[in-house]
Amino acid sequence: MKKYLLAISIVILLNAGVGAQENSPEMWKLGFLAGCWRGGDKVQFLEEQWTKPAGHSMLGVGRTIKDGKTEFYEFLQIRERSDGIFYIAEPNGEKAVSFKLVKVNDSQAIFENPQHDFPQRIIYQRAIDGSLQASLEGTESGKPKRVEFSMKRVRCD
Repeated sequence: MKKYLLAISIVILLNAGVGAQENSPEMWKLGFLAGCWRGGDKVQFLEEQWTKPAGHSMLGVGRTIKDGKTEFYEFLQIRERSDGIFYIAEPNGEKAVSFKLVKVNDSQAIFENPQHDFPQRIIYQRAIDGSLQASLEGTESGKPKRVEFSMKRVRCD
């Protein structure tokens, strides 16, 4: 009987631990980013790849290729922490920069870092046709600036 109760106690504790590892509803909503995305033309194109939400994170990579050469790359994370959900970018091997999630629904996510030089805001918007719009917003040299990228879902190779 003691072995039986011990086994049940272990199963309950393990299940409690699994529940504690679940992503928040906000993290699950970011799942619309998961997959492979590509935009641009034959001369210059960009790609982003995102994993599905799991373990309180999503991992991504992005690159821009121009005239057959990598012009820009970045390693990306979306990480759920005790103080919120953060988009973390490491562009071209530089120091990581964090942007806090300030709004999310099933088709849009907005991340902000008012202290960053440019951008101060990163927006992902899924369109009705399934494409993905990424926008970088903020000020640069005291002037408002917005850069947009439109991408379509592609097969991951």
